[in-house]
Amino acid sequence: MNLQGIVAVSGKPGLWKALSQNKTGFILESLDAQKTKLVANLSTAKLAALDEITIFGFNDDIKLTDVLAKMKTAANVPDSKTDGKKLREFFLEVAPDHDEEKVYASDMKKIVNWYHILKDMPLFTEVPITEAPAAEEADSLADAAKPAVAVKKAVTTTAPKAVTKQPAPKATAKPKATAKPRRAE
Repeated sequence: MNLQGIVAVSGKPGLWKALSQNKTGFILESLDAQKTKLVANLSTAKLAALDEITIFGFNDDIKLTDVLAKMKTAANVPDSKTDGKKLREFFLEVAPDHDEEKVYASDMKKIVNWYHILKDMPLFTEVPITEAPAAEEADSLADAAKPAVAVKKAVTTTAPKAVTKQPAPKATAKPKATAKPRRAE
C-alpha cells in the first residue's frame, strides 16, 4: 500500500492528496468524488501524512499502514457510524496490541472512515517504491551491467574575463550658501 502524499488536515473531513507546495503551504486535492482543491497554510493548518501516523500500543506504537493492511484482510469491516463497542471489538481483532485507554472511539471511527475512502483506490493496492523487490533486483542487475572502471569526464575551465574597474564619478559639490552682509543702521 502506497500512502505517500496522502494527508489528513485538522479541521477538514476526509483525506487529501498533496499536489504541490508553495511558499505558505501545500496545495491539496480531496480524495472524494468532488475533487475539491484546498491551499493549506502551514501556519494555521496541521497536516498529518498517513504513512507516518502511528496508533498507541502497549509495548510499541503500531503503524497505521499495518492496521490498514490487516483491515484489508479482515472479513467484514464495520461502518464508521457504528457504536464504539463494536469498533473496539473490531480493533481488538485488527490491532490487538493497541492501548485501549489512549485510543478513543473517535480515533477508531476516523481510521475506519479512512479505510473506506482508500479501499477502492489503486494506490491502496500499490507497493511503495522503497519496498518493491522487483526494483531492488533491477538495480542489482543494472549494477552488474555497469563497467568496473569508471571513465572521468574531462573538465574544461575558462579563465575569467578581466574586469576593469572605472573610478566612480565624483559628485559635484553644491556651492555653499554665503551669509549676506548686514546693513549698518
